[in-house]
Amino acid sequence: MKFKLWAAALAATFAFAGAANAQQFFRIGTGGTAGTYYPVGGMIANAVSQPGKLVATAQATNGSLANVNAVASGSMEAGFSQSDVATWAYTGTGAFEGKPKVTDLRMIANLYPESIHLVVKKGSGIKSVADLKGKRVALDEPGSGTLINARMVLAAFGVKESDIKPEYIKPNQAGDKLKDGALDAFFFVGGAPAGAIAELASGGTGIELVPLVGAPADALRKSNPYFAVDTIAANTYKDIGAVQTLAVGAQMVTSAKIDAETVYQVTKAMYSDATQKSLQAGHAKGKFITKENAVQGVGIPYHPGAERFYKEVGLLK
Repeated sequence: MKFKLWAAALAATFAFAGAANAQQFFRIGTGGTAGTYYPVGGMIANAVSQPGKLVATAQATNGSLANVNAVASGSMEAGFSQSDVATWAYTGTGAFEGKPKVTDLRMIANLYPESIHLVVKKGSGIKSVADLKGKRVALDEPGSGTLINARMVLAAFGVKESDIKPEYIKPNQAGDKLKDGALDAFFFVGGAPAGAIAELASGGTGIELVPLVGAPADALRKSNPYFAVDTIAANTYKDIGAVQTLAVGAQMVTSAKIDAETVYQVTKAMYSDATQKSLQAGHAKGKFITKENAVQGVGIPYHPGAERFYKEVGLLK
């Protein structure tokens, strides 16, 4: 009997030691491979991974809505989300109206502005959102923040979904169809430059970006304060001048259930000098991912691990 107890105690000790030394996995939900979330998520995952301790990976997903749901269900430790989607999920409003609130959703960091792109073929004659009536327009897939924003923009400019011929496909598929003449326009919400759009612009397919301006854009911003006025700078995409549009914040969110020390180490690693250099060199949006921007436009509570870091560096009281 004593031997059995001793063997059980020994097994428990080994199991505990194994657990203490086990590598932790930190899966970050991003977006489609042709967008901005995926490459930026990959850079962050590489930067925060700690050999033997933490293995962070960026996973391609359908985007904001899918990521929030994955974080809520525990199938991802973190995810990228538009600021509006994160706020709606936590408060049970907007796209989450009538659904259970995601009360465990927590903020790691606000990352960079995500511009609303409305891409059309050059010479299409589409100069404003109102001109989309009767046209073939891709709005992105269900589960994406782009689909929600596209619907809001259409409504603000007096265009019903039934007024257009909608398609629910990812931006890279939409780009291919636009190039082939099988589509007139597509929406994409993400950091500029976006891979799918840059490829179109430089690949000989003449494109234009439609501005989101005037009274409808102003009204949309007034009723939804998470939208900001934004300009996609000239030559962000080959041969396209500056275009005024609207933007939301790209944010990295997690669950209250994730260990505070893990989130603290991830947040701290994101803003180390080495990570900051690699983000700035690796993507045009990298220069926005600073600790000062991390605490802007936050509409949900901070995760205690992230909050600890921001208090240490004097950004939160």
